[in-house]
Amino acid sequence: MDGSEKEVITEQLSLEEDNQKWKHTAEEKKLLRKINNTVLPTVFFIIFIQFCDKSALSVAAVLGMTDEIAMDDDQYSWLGSIFYLGYLICQVPNNYLIRRIPIGRYLGVALVLWGICMGCTAACHTYPQLLGVRVLLGLFEGVTYPCLYILLNTLYRRSEQPAVWGFFGIGTGMGTVLGVVIAYGLAHMEGVSGLKAWRWAYLVFGIATVVIGVCTFFFLADTPDHWLFRLTEVELEIVEERTRDNNVVRVKDIKNSQMWEALKEPRFWILNLAICLNTLQNGGLVTYSTILVQNLGFSSFMAIILQIPSGVAAAISAICSVLIARRLNRIVYTGIGVTFLSFLGCLLMIVVPGAGKLAGYYISWTMTGTGAILTTLTSNNISGYTKKVFYNGAVVVSMTIGNFCGPLMMTGNQAPYYTGSMIGYVVANVAIIICFVALYIIMRKENRRRIANPPDIKSDPHLDLTDKEDRNIIYIL
Repeated sequence: MDGSEKEVITEQLSLEEDNQKWKHTAEEKKLLRKINNTVLPTVFFIIFIQFCDKSALSVAAVLGMTDEIAMDDDQYSWLGSIFYLGYLICQVPNNYLIRRIPIGRYLGVALVLWGICMGCTAACHTYPQLLGVRVLLGLFEGVTYPCLYILLNTLYRRSEQPAVWGFFGIGTGMGTVLGVVIAYGLAHMEGVSGLKAWRWAYLVFGIATVVIGVCTFFFLADTPDHWLFRLTEVELEIVEERTRDNNVVRVKDIKNSQMWEALKEPRFWILNLAICLNTLQNGGLVTYSTILVQNLGFSSFMAIILQIPSGVAAAISAICSVLIARRLNRIVYTGIGVTFLSFLGCLLMIVVPGAGKLAGYYISWTMTGTGAILTTLTSNNISGYTKKVFYNGAVVVSMTIGNFCGPLMMTGNQAPYYTGSMIGYVVANVAIIICFVALYIIMRKENRRRIANPPDIKSDPHLDLTDKEDRNIIYIL
């Protein structure tokens, strides 16, 4: 390596680190507190109720739903997977509507409809009825992640987004913890008003979802200059500068060229492959979480309570991966490390006998950290509004495919430990690590080119340039 190449690499490292530093001015700190206090509580409750609703199926399974509806193991797997068919169908109109309708209004209506479907699940008495309601649940819930991705990408600086996606993971973990506590209480409502406990769970979570939807409709601040922030003149100037840093300005025009640009990028396919593989494990474990623990010899009530550590593990994984990535300024390296832990957890579920598998089950939930890192890589390194929406839509489709296939890997003939599925998840984690390495090589190579030949014109986010067109952008790795 000659001296000039060393100089380029040193400059690149310096620029990447600068891109990830927080802005510490007193005015911006005050603005950031406003954004956090106004937006994140609503976002937390949306993520929380979403994961409660997803976990409700697993809880219902050990509270008698499978016996009452007369389902076998394979039918139960399809019940978990069919939800994501609706999720996938949703993404076609969603990519159009998310550009046309204010996010707060759009997401609020979707939450109300999703809550109604959740409550209607309690009225189902046949397997086909459950299948139909699960498709509708996926259809309305599929709005959530794309809306939140665009919202948070717009409101937060690139350097702040790792912490935001860590918060996202914490919301998922706490959704498990608090949802389990609520579900444990509802499990004791067997026979109240003549209803089974699992039906009460769907009714309560459905009502809660409707309430959160109404609050979202009226109180979700969905633009950087939203009236709920009560911005001063100085803060409006800071908002403009933050928008320039993000290179995200919401536009209603759909630019087909930006979508084609995304499709031609190798990192688009590698990133989506990694996300799909990570959600294979998520789909399987979320659907079978309580059943897996019960099959280790625990009672139904204890199997529900023992989900709390998995939620704690998911939350710790998300926040620690983000903190480490920020501390080291190395997002990809952190992603590789947390994926290795997920790999280790799945491996322990294969090789450790009996109840010792429980430790592996808890460690495997570090996949939440992997998801947070992959989301950070996407949000930090994509510019151009249509391209960003398209990437986010593709990410949701990849998540949906993984979550759809994950439960189907856990077939009835593998019970009680589902070893074949765990082997599949181990292989998937190895493939994710390979994807991380490939993404690092591709974007690092492009960074070197840009630093060696810097452009003369500064970035202007109002031009809505993509990260390929705006060569001022240095990818954060």
